[in-house]
Amino acid sequence: MRSRKLNFVSITFVVVLLCQSVHSQLQIGFYRNSCSLVELIVKDVVRDSFIRDHGVAAGLVKLHFSDCFVRGCDASVLIDSTPSNKAEKDSPANNHSLRGFAVIDNVKAKLEDICKGVVSCADIVAFAARDSIEITGGLGYDVPSGRRDGKISLASDTFTNLPTPSFNVDQLTQIFAKKGFTQEEMVTLSGAHTIGRSHCTSFSNRLYNFNGTKGQDPSLDFIYASWLKRLCPQGNTNPNLVVSMDPSSPGSTDTGYYVNVLANRGLFTSDQTLMTNTVTANQVNQSKRNPLLWRSKFAAAMVKMGQLDVLTGNVGEIRSNCRVINS
Repeated sequence: MRSRKLNFVSITFVVVLLCQSVHSQLQIGFYRNSCSLVELIVKDVVRDSFIRDHGVAAGLVKLHFSDCFVRGCDASVLIDSTPSNKAEKDSPANNHSLRGFAVIDNVKAKLEDICKGVVSCADIVAFAARDSIEITGGLGYDVPSGRRDGKISLASDTFTNLPTPSFNVDQLTQIFAKKGFTQEEMVTLSGAHTIGRSHCTSFSNRLYNFNGTKGQDPSLDFIYASWLKRLCPQGNTNPNLVVSMDPSSPGSTDTGYYVNVLANRGLFTSDQTLMTNTVTANQVNQSKRNPLLWRSKFAAAMVKMGQLDVLTGNVGEIRSNCRVINS
């Protein structure tokens, strides 16, 4: 029992150190003097939204990921398209799969009432993702803030910066490495698929005519595949058909994702591919066996992700409307 307590203290200490070891211009408590209620307001709005729709938590976590992996954590994913520009949110990778925009809008409106022009949309997204993880049972963590908002959002930027559901383990390793993540951190962040849902179109290729074989992906558990086929009939073109990423605990940030992958029930090719590499397969096993360790590593990886190519100081802007670049 004593060794477990020491292990927990050590893990927590590592997370704290990682939280503090951030970009020199990001600070924990950045708004302490300029808008001291910001994190409480974000948390309240996220909690109220979660009560109405549990799925919003996964949406906000994915929103943060999709933002940070394209042009850095600058809230470019929130910008609406215009007649002359197709923005990130309307790219094939993001269209119909991102949600949580209304939550961010609600937070921003409340903050503009009390701290006009102070809090960036990028920081709101980072806070909301943290609160979503915590409200679904994950480990809470301090979010260094002071990000500023970008002025560019291009759908084309998503093509080479976001992983797809069909990626194999080498492609995942490479795209995460481009962002400064180790392979182990990639496996850790993949655990975010423990919450949320997916459209049938993102994985139906594994159910029908896999690689032109007219059968299903042989790496997919037969019973699980049969269940998925009932939910996603062949030939169905309804874009609104969705299934839970982790049917056993769809609203909990836990290690159920790794249990599923070990049972050949990873929903995406990019999930099940973790078992095709000895090193990543061992990491999947470790995450499944030690939920506390995974929660701590996941929190630390989220802090690190929130530092990707941030804009600080006088670079960028503080948008008054998160969907529109200031005029």
